[in-house]
Amino acid sequence: MYSLARPFLFCLDAERAHDLALIAIEAAYRTGLNPLLAAKLAPLPAKIFDIEFPNPVGLAAGLDKNGAHIDALAALGFGFIEVGTTTPQPQPGNPKPRMWRLPEHLAVINRLGFNNAGVDALVRNAERARYSGVLGINIGKNKDTSNDRAVDDYLFCLERVYARANYVTVNISSPNTQGLRDLQEEETLKRFIGTLREAQEKLAAQHGTRKPMLLKIAPDLSEAELDGMAAVLLAAKIDGLICTNTTIDRSAIAGAPHAEEAGGLSGKPLFQKATSVLRRMAKRLEGKIPLVGVGGILDGTDAADKISAGASLVQFYSGMIYRGPALIGECVEAIRKIAPK
Repeated sequence: MYSLARPFLFCLDAERAHDLALIAIEAAYRTGLNPLLAAKLAPLPAKIFDIEFPNPVGLAAGLDKNGAHIDALAALGFGFIEVGTTTPQPQPGNPKPRMWRLPEHLAVINRLGFNNAGVDALVRNAERARYSGVLGINIGKNKDTSNDRAVDDYLFCLERVYARANYVTVNISSPNTQGLRDLQEEETLKRFIGTLREAQEKLAAQHGTRKPMLLKIAPDLSEAELDGMAAVLLAAKIDGLICTNTTIDRSAIAGAPHAEEAGGLSGKPLFQKATSVLRRMAKRLEGKIPLVGVGGILDGTDAADKISAGASLVQFYSGMIYRGPALIGECVEAIRKIAPK
C-alpha cells in the first residue's frame, strides 16, 4: 500500500508529506486497516537495559516529535517506539522550508530545530496512548537556552517524562540547534552526564523503579573525541548509547540538488559513517554499555550489519520515508537470520 502512496507523497513538500503520512497511518490504525500497511511479525525477543523488547527494531526519534501517534506507529510492528525530541517549552523550530528529500541518494536533509509542542504536551499524549510496549522519550533543550544552563532543560524534561518512559534518550547531537554539539566535549560532557545521572538515581528512588538513560551522539566525531566520550560514559555508567544522529558531512552527496542546504543529512549516505562510529564505540566500550545502531538503514542487510557492528538494537526514520512499514519486518527477519541459535 505504501508503494502506491509514495509517488503522491513525493510530489509534496517533504515536511507536508511527513505530516500527511502520519495522518494516514493514524487513520489506518483507527479504521482497522493496519494489515494493509504492515504484516504481523513473529517475535524476536531481546532483553537490553533490563527491558524486554518483542523485537530489536525500533522507530527513531523525530518522526513523532509530540507522541501524538504512538498507538498507530506501534501497531506497524516496531519492537519499540522513541518519540521526541521534546523540550521544556513549545517552540516552532527553524524557518520553513527546512526539510528536503534527495531520492537519487535515498537521503533526507532537515534543519527542523526541535520543533515541538513542549514536554507537557508530549507527556499528556503518551499518557493517553494505550500502548503498553517499550516507549523511549528523547529530550533536548530549548533554542534560547544557553549551553551553560542547558542541563537545567534536560533535568526539567527528565523529571517530566520519567514516569511514562521506559527509557530516556538525552539528545546532545542534533546539528540543528546552535551550539548543542558542544555539549559532547569531554569535560563538558563529564559534568553534564554526572548531573543527569544523579537526577536519574534520585528519580528511581522516588518512583520505586529505575528507568535507563541513553545518550545519542553525532557521527562527526574524531578518534580523540570518541576516546574522551567513551571514558566519560564508562565512568558515569550510563545505561546505553545511540550511534548516531544525522551528519553535517556532504561528501557523499556532493553536487546533488539541495546538498548545500544547512542541516543534518540522514538516509543511505549516513550508513557507513554512522556504522563506523558504532563499530569504534563498541570496541572502546567492550560490551559494558549496550549500543543502539541508527543511521542509513534502508533494507534488512543494513539492520543486520548494525547488529554485526556491535548494536543490540536498531532504529530507523528515513527508511520509513523511502521504504515504508514493510522495512520493519524485513529488518526483523534479517536480524533473525544472524541471531545465535
